[in-house]
Amino acid sequence: MLDDAKKGILLESGTNEIEIMEFTIDDNLYGINVAKVREIMMAAPVKPMPHAHHAVEGIFKPRDIVLTVVDLPYYLNGKSSPKGEKDLFIVTNFNKMFIAFRVHTVVGISRISWKNIQKPDKAISGGEDGVATGIAQCEGELVTILDFEKIVAEIAPETSIQMSEIEKKGYRECREMPILIAEDSVLLSKLIEEALHKSGYINVSMFPNGQELWDYLQSIRNSGNIREKVALIITDIEMPQMDGHRLTKLIKDDKEFKQIPVVIFSSLITDEMRIKGKQLGADEQMSKPEIGHLVDVLDRLLARYYQ
Repeated sequence: MLDDAKKGILLESGTNEIEIMEFTIDDNLYGINVAKVREIMMAAPVKPMPHAHHAVEGIFKPRDIVLTVVDLPYYLNGKSSPKGEKDLFIVTNFNKMFIAFRVHTVVGISRISWKNIQKPDKAISGGEDGVATGIAQCEGELVTILDFEKIVAEIAPETSIQMSEIEKKGYRECREMPILIAEDSVLLSKLIEEALHKSGYINVSMFPNGQELWDYLQSIRNSGNIREKVALIITDIEMPQMDGHRLTKLIKDDKEFKQIPVVIFSSLITDEMRIKGKQLGADEQMSKPEIGHLVDVLDRLLARYYQ
């Protein structure tokens, strides 16, 4: 179990920092946001499941919950490797799911600024289909931060954003209110934009991180009627350069922008994270797969904003 000192993820809100747990697979160094990690445990025997994805080892029940185990070395390398006696399971919790990932070792935890995390070059990360969400330098070592949401979405597509939630809403009139979205995942950016367009929200602008969205807000600061440029902002939490909590703080502390509704749409929404978001002034917070709920929230907030 993570001890209290290591699991102290209640960083001061809005500081644009992240704690990264570093781990290895075949001597390569990878990272995961500590906010996603619930427990580290020794690898245990796993019950195989028929017709599962090739990277899914199976399931096991350490205590009161059944966990799906993903063979991360197999997923990354595309081939089976011997299961080591000292292998570990990183038990994660995001998108309202608990999943265990097999790794070889856990190295430690580093706390760094999002400004020091760079988006990987598409030529070496597999392009838009790559699973590296960022490259960080921790104590002189380069750490590849993996996109665990994308990994899970590939293994179990039904756990990701579902367009059927939008289709059930039926016909909706087009709405011109400008919506700005900060989201670093290329896959999720496309899905969110498509879902909003299907919902009638056709004036959507996408930004790959909070910094670029904030820079855009600065560019329209003196343009006159800000409402004509931005009606609502949706932001992820985890993003290189500037995270969603920092972006929310900057918006809500600014007299020109603080009335703009801000919705945090993230895989990290937990009771703990809700406290953070509320302290920063977020108008709403919800977990990423809930795209139908997101549209309902936009309808309500925009009706209030334009009343």
